[in-house]
Amino acid sequence: MSLATALDVSHLPDYAYDWALVDVETSGLVARRDRILSIAVLTFGPDGTQTGEYSTLLNPGCDPGPVHIHGLTAERLSGAPAFEHVAGRIGALLQGRVMVAHNAQFDYDFLAHEFARARLRLPVTQRLCTLALNRRVEPPSADLSLASLAAHYGVPQMSAHDALDDARVLAGIFRSSLSEAARLDVPLPLVPCPPRQDPKFAPNPPKTPCTYRNPGRLTPGDPLVQGMKIAITGETATARAELVARAVASGLNVMSSVSRHTSALVTNDAASGSAKARRAIAEGVTVIDERTFLTLLGEVRSGTPHENQTPKKTPDPKEAPEAAVPAAPPTAPTPSSAATAAVADVPAPRRTEPKHSAKPFGRRRVLVLGGTHEEASAARARVVERGGAAAINLSASVTDVVLFPGGELDRRMTRIAALGLPVHAPGWLGSPAAEPAGVPARVGAMTDVLPRGGVIDLPTLSTAGHWHVSASWAQQTNREIDVVAFVLDEDEQVSCDGDFVFYGAPESPDGAVRLLCDGPTEQTVAIDLAALPPAARRIAIAAAIDGAATFGDVGAVRTTLAPGIDAPATAQATLDAATSERTLLLAEIYRRGPRWRFRAVGQGYDHGLETLVRGYGVDVE
Repeated sequence: MSLATALDVSHLPDYAYDWALVDVETSGLVARRDRILSIAVLTFGPDGTQTGEYSTLLNPGCDPGPVHIHGLTAERLSGAPAFEHVAGRIGALLQGRVMVAHNAQFDYDFLAHEFARARLRLPVTQRLCTLALNRRVEPPSADLSLASLAAHYGVPQMSAHDALDDARVLAGIFRSSLSEAARLDVPLPLVPCPPRQDPKFAPNPPKTPCTYRNPGRLTPGDPLVQGMKIAITGETATARAELVARAVASGLNVMSSVSRHTSALVTNDAASGSAKARRAIAEGVTVIDERTFLTLLGEVRSGTPHENQTPKKTPDPKEAPEAAVPAAPPTAPTPSSAATAAVADVPAPRRTEPKHSAKPFGRRRVLVLGGTHEEASAARARVVERGGAAAINLSASVTDVVLFPGGELDRRMTRIAALGLPVHAPGWLGSPAAEPAGVPARVGAMTDVLPRGGVIDLPTLSTAGHWHVSASWAQQTNREIDVVAFVLDEDEQVSCDGDFVFYGAPESPDGAVRLLCDGPTEQTVAIDLAALPPAARRIAIAAAIDGAATFGDVGAVRTTLAPGIDAPATAQATLDAATSERTLLLAEIYRRGPRWRFRAVGQGYDHGLETLVRGYGVDVE
């Protein structure tokens, strides 16, 4: 097979690499626990010529898992080599090449763990995900699964879930996707990969969630109450593990840090100067010694279980929707004046117009170029108001371009002219004319396009509550954006530090919330609603910019909600912050009575991520 049958990109430096296309079949979905059962690696040069092919079954030394999916029984794998016996050959194929896979983080993480078990370094410095690439290209396929993309690009698929056949299908999809990316001048979503040879990078073991609501701070002389947040610092006569185990068994919530919501700090030396002791003194948290704590553990009062907590307001199908923008995190600074003014103009959240409404822009996806940040933001809001979708990048789904002064200098204008896309002056957005009948249905026409503050109820799907909230933005060259998530309780606080999910801790302790990164311009938060602890009432998702840059420099952030990594979006919103804001609350999934809802928030703050984190009860060293 040759990538050159579609396009030789060896003369295009931004697209010319040595490639290693990879597919793995596994015994499960958790890389730190499950094993690779079979692997295929195909290598290609920058000119599209295939330079190598290798595939093998592997003996995992464990149960092979879902045989009904991959067909690999223990008997069939019994004579296969163990991974460590072929790791050298696999490593030689990956060395010096960009690793390519469909949902590349999955394959990469499994390879990283297998190489770590073999005490070898995974020789991958960059990877490229064909899912992320096609999210940029936006082809008119049913979804972004391997099967749907194969059908769209005309790639024959002989045996699904066979590693070698899937790798060959991947090669065909990648060939066509790379051709489309070059045609559209779409930057490749290459992800730098740090060395992964230490098996300790796996998330921490799950923490048993506290089933009781935090009743507040301990008053000296009063008993402990189930649900109180307890922190411990310094040397203790009782083994720390035993002290924690006794506290948890009594219904207390043992935290690894101190915040203003900590009920009590246990220490035998309050003047030790430890970070926890200093924070407790600063926040006025009650401090008790170990002996007093052990005495209080003898009679802990009953608390209020989370599942018995009465909602603050009983939902009524006839009631007016709740406020458009959620309250700011506790203790967080007031939003910027520009943001506050913008919020005042946001209508009460509601479900958007029916997906097939006759609004004039219902079939359009509009890219806005040039102008000031405020002008471009207002133009994108107008597109959504008229029933269209606002694009942030040039892709195959863009139908129109609105050009403000300065936009003619955008590097994408050359490609826009070559593609023959209609370019309009800003006044076109106010035209009352209905859209022409010849405009094709845009990709994602079945997706709810939400305004800022818009809300939808999450449908009950066969995916059993698995949702992906993704954020993407235009390619940046001198600034980094981090997407983070908070699992919050009734008091808008995290129940433990592990409920703050970010790049350094990409998975919550129970695995219910995970951060997925597959490109420099997109990050995804995967949420398993069924696995959330009883305390969870809201998952808040935010983005923050490193350094002094602001979202005024970045422009719009597109947020999408989908019931799977490769599924069509259920809802999307294009969110603009004000010029001075460094932190942007993007979206939230929250409980409303018996249902879960999704809200496109779009609330910005001038402060950095550290202040937002502290407001949600996470201590930042």
